[in-house]
Parts: sequence; structure tokens; C-alpha cells
Amino acid sequence: MMLNFFLPNYGNLKNIHLSLIDPVQNTTYTFRTQLQISEDDWDKEKQRPINIYLKRFKKINNLLDKIKLQVTEHVQEKLATKKNIQQRVLSKEIKLICKEKITKIPDNSLMLLMENYIFLKKESICHSTYKRYQVFFKLLERFEGFTCKRLYINQVNADFMRDFMIFGKDEKYSESTIYRTICFVKTILNFAEIKGFRTNVRELKIRRGKQSREMVTLNDKEIKKIKSTRVSKDLKDAKNWLLISCFVGQRFSDFMNFSSDQLIKIGDKSCIKFTQQKTKKEIILPLHPIVLDILRRNKNQFPKQMDIQQYNISIKKIAKIAHIDETIKARKRLGFRSKTMLVNKWEMLSSHIGRRSFATNFYGKIPTPLLIEATGHSSEHMFLKYINPSNYERIISLSSYFEKL
Repeated sequence: MMLNFFLPNYGNLKNIHLSLIDPVQNTTYTFRTQLQISEDDWDKEKQRPINIYLKRFKKINNLLDKIKLQVTEHVQEKLATKKNIQQRVLSKEIKLICKEKITKIPDNSLMLLMENYIFLKKESICHSTYKRYQVFFKLLERFEGFTCKRLYINQVNADFMRDFMIFGKDEKYSESTIYRTICFVKTILNFAEIKGFRTNVRELKIRRGKQSREMVTLNDKEIKKIKSTRVSKDLKDAKNWLLISCFVGQRFSDFMNFSSDQLIKIGDKSCIKFTQQKTKKEIILPLHPIVLDILRRNKNQFPKQMDIQQYNISIKKIAKIAHIDETIKARKRLGFRSKTMLVNKWEMLSSHIGRRSFATNFYGKIPTPLLIEATGHSSEHMFLKYINPSNYERIISLSSYFEKL
């Protein structure tokens, strides 16, 4: 059987059609779905919307995958029982899928077990981890649509891993995304074994090559340039938050929620006490003189809170005004995927720049255990992932020691 989605020749907004070709019976069945799209938004070669990441088209693509999967299962069932395909029955099933009234997932399928695992973990994991699990789930749904084949627990093996890697490369997913998804599948299979299922989890062995990291950080000189740069009133809060982030080393979700109520005194030292959203660790952090200066000039209050999109746009503008325009090699998003290219440094600033800059700038100057305690990392191995290997100030410092010797 061959499945093909296509658009008719008439109309501006077209209903997506499905043709089902039976080469044995030399019969073609044609179905008109309720899903509509314009010809300009349709990828004729891949038989789906061009931009499957736009909310409306993501939904259409998801339903097309469900149609492919469930029509294939319907046809295979008829062939196994040597019964004829009834166009009317299939047409009704496609209509229900388009109305999102069919959500049947077999009991022994990987997707159902994954759905249960995510539901059980939802309350005990942070929101970012929960969102990452949902990304893995949606990616595997796309893979099922790509192969027109349901993933059953006992069939997830080395062949699955090979096919998934081919799919991932064909769709231009990063090696990291492919690797992490397979690792999540292994987690689900281990969960399945606890539930009493037999799995092939030991077949999922993947060697990940060491990836070079293009890490972007702000060095001391660049931070000083930003501090001395005059900005318009609408950028003032973003500038202060950027400086604060470089001297507290916290995630956006933590530092953006700082308030004067969290300020405490330990001896004569001003500190801030808070609980990290991601790790649930309680942190007591002494405040750097630059942070204290910002608070003093702001009537002992932190800057006005901002959402992450507004913050990311604003700090890029600030860095551009401050002439943080060194040409660097970094991964930048182009369309649906990111690509390594030469860019101006200011273009690459985002909400995590402060945390990375803190770890990099103070590494080697302050004992590492104290830095790990400040950032809240679970281990030195995790902390060291935040260190920019191309920190030229440390290289110059090493050179000075050579000269002294």
C-alpha cells in the first residue's frame, strides 16, 4: 500500500487529499480531509506544511501523521484478516482523526508508557524538564508518522535506533537532540522493566562523539563597557539585570524573581536568600559590590521584572550600543534549525549569558567549591560545562606567570 497526501488543482485554500494505492488489486482510493492549507504553505515533496513549527501548521502536520499511522494500521488489519477495504469506513475514521476524536494508543506501545511516565513525573520535575520531555514525546510522534509504524515496547531495539538516527539527520535535527531523545527512550524502557515488561533496552548503545562548544560569555572588559554605556530609559532595567546576572550566576527564572524581601545580613555582609526553581536548592549568596551599587541607586529595590523574550531582545540592543561586536563563531538559528556561522557577539546574547560569564570569569580566581555552591550545580563536572574554554584573560594570566618564572 502507498499513502500520498496532495492538494487539488482548484481553490486558493485547499483541502488536503489522501490517495491510498493498492498495487495488488490495482485500485486507488481517494479521501478528502477537513484539513485546509494554501498551496504556498504546502511542501509537495514532503507532503506536509513547509513550516511544521508554526502553531497552526504544527497541528496539521500532527494530524497528517496520525492519519498515516491509523490508516496503515487499518489496512494491515484488513489484509491480515483477508477482508476488503471499505472506503466509507476509512473515510469516517479520517474524519474523526481530523476532528481529534480518535486518540487510541495501544497498551503496550512506547508512546502510552511515555505519556504515563511524564504524567507521574510532572509534579517532581521543574517546568523546563517537563517541557523537554514533551519535546521528546512530539519528536517520537513525528517518527511514528514518518515510518507509518507504531512503536511497541518489545520492538524498540537497535533497528529502531538506526532508523531514528536516519530520520533525525534527514530532518536536520542536531546530534544532541537525537542523542538525548534516545537516552530518554532508554529511561522509558527501564521504567517499563520496573512495570514488568520485557524490553531490549541493552541494545540501545549509542556513542556520542565529543562535540566542540561555541560558548558565548562576556569577559570583565566587556562587562565594564556595558556598565559605562548610557542607554535609553526603556533599556535601563534590562541593563541592570544583565549586570546583576553576571555577578550572581543564576538562571533567568531565579534572578528575575529577586526581591528586596530576600535580602539578609550575615555579619556585616549583604546577601540574598532564595530557592532555585529548577533544583529546589536553597541558596544564600553574598552580593557583589556592583549589585549592591545597583540596589543603592534604585532605592534598595531590584529592577522591574521583565519576561524572557523582552529581556533577550533588550540585552542584544544594549550590547550593540556598547560595541560588543567582536566577530565570533557560534550557532545561530536560521529558519527551523541552528547553524554554526560567524556573527557579531552582541547577536548571541541571551538570558543565560550572565550565568556562563559568572562561572567563566571567576573560575581560577575563587575556589571552585565556593563557585559551585553559589551556582547550585550538582557536581564539578556539570559546573565545568559552563566554563568558556576560550577565556583569553586566563591565557594571558598564564603567560604572565611564565614571564615571571
